[in-house]
Amino acid sequence: MKMPAILYGFMLCGLLAGFVLFRKRPLPQATGTAGREKISVIIPARNEENTLPALLHSLNRQTTKPGEIIVVDDHSEDRTKETAEKFGVTVVSAPDLPDGWTGKTWAVWNGYVKSTGDLLIFLDADTRLAKHAISSLVTAHKQQGGVISVVPYHHTEKFYEKLAMVLNLLGIFSFTSPFERFNRQKGLYGACICVSKEDYDKIGGHGNIRAEMLDDLNLGARFQQAGIPVTNFTGSGLVFFRMYPGGFRQELQGFAKGAVLSTSAIHPFTIAAVVFWILGLLISELGCFSGIPYFVAGYLLYAAQIYYFNRHAGNFGILQPLFHFFP
Repeated sequence: MKMPAILYGFMLCGLLAGFVLFRKRPLPQATGTAGREKISVIIPARNEENTLPALLHSLNRQTTKPGEIIVVDDHSEDRTKETAEKFGVTVVSAPDLPDGWTGKTWAVWNGYVKSTGDLLIFLDADTRLAKHAISSLVTAHKQQGGVISVVPYHHTEKFYEKLAMVLNLLGIFSFTSPFERFNRQKGLYGACICVSKEDYDKIGGHGNIRAEMLDDLNLGARFQQAGIPVTNFTGSGLVFFRMYPGGFRQELQGFAKGAVLSTSAIHPFTIAAVVFWILGLLISELGCFSGIPYFVAGYLLYAAQIYYFNRHAGNFGILQPLFHFFP
C-alpha cells in the first residue's frame, strides 16, 4: 500500500473518531421554578472583582431562586469581597491555608461549612447562567440522581481566546466521550457542579480531595467509587464562561496544566480516539499545502467538523475553523 493511501486512511479514521468523541449531551432546558429543596450556591473567588458581577447578576435573574449564595473570598488582593457584598450575598473569608490543602479545595470547603441547603451548586466565579439554568440543573439532578456537572459554553471576546479552539475541543472530548461511561475514574467539570448535601457528605466532600491539583476530576472519581453516579452535560444556551481573559500566557498555562494532569483519569479508549483525531488533523494540515486533492478535502472536512462541534462548544466564529492549523 502506498504511503498517501495510508495517510488518507488516518485522516478518515481521525474524522470518525471525532464524531465518536463528541457526543453532545445538552443540559435539558427547564422553564419556570423547579423543586422545593433549599439550594446553596457556593462560589470560590480569588481576585475576581471583574468577573463576579456578571455571575451574581445572572443568579439574581434565575426563575428558580437559590436559598443562599455564598462567595468565599480566598485571600483576594483586589476588591472581590467588597464587590460580592454589594449584591447582598453571604461572604466568607477563607482562613489561612492549612497544610495538606490546595487553595481552591480549602475555599470551597469553607463555603460548604457555612451552607444550609439540601442541594449544593458549586460555580466558578467566571461562570454565567441563563435565567433557566438553575431550574435546568435541579431538573437534571432529579432525573439523573447522583452528581452532575456542566461543561460551559466557551464565550470568547479577544482574538487570542479564539486560538484555544482546538485545545478547548480536546478538553471537552474527555467529558463527552461515550467511553467515559465505563470509566471508574470519571471526573466532573468543576466550573458547574450540582449535588445533594447527602451525597456530598457521603464522600467527605472536598475534604476528601484536599491535596489534589485537579479537584474536579478527582472529586468525580470519589463519587464513582462510592457508587454515586456521575453525569456530565454540555451547557450551550444555559451555562457559559469566559475562560482565560488574563492573556495568552494564562490560557496556555491553564490548558497545559490540565492536559498533563488529567490524562491519568481518562479512559484509555478515549485517549486512543483523541490520538487518532489529532493525528488525522495534523496529516490534513500538513498535506493540505501539497495541493493534493485528497489532503485538501480532508482539511476542509476537518474544518467543517470543527465548525459543527463549536456550535455547541463555544463562539469561535466561522473563519477560525477554516484556519485550524493556527495555532
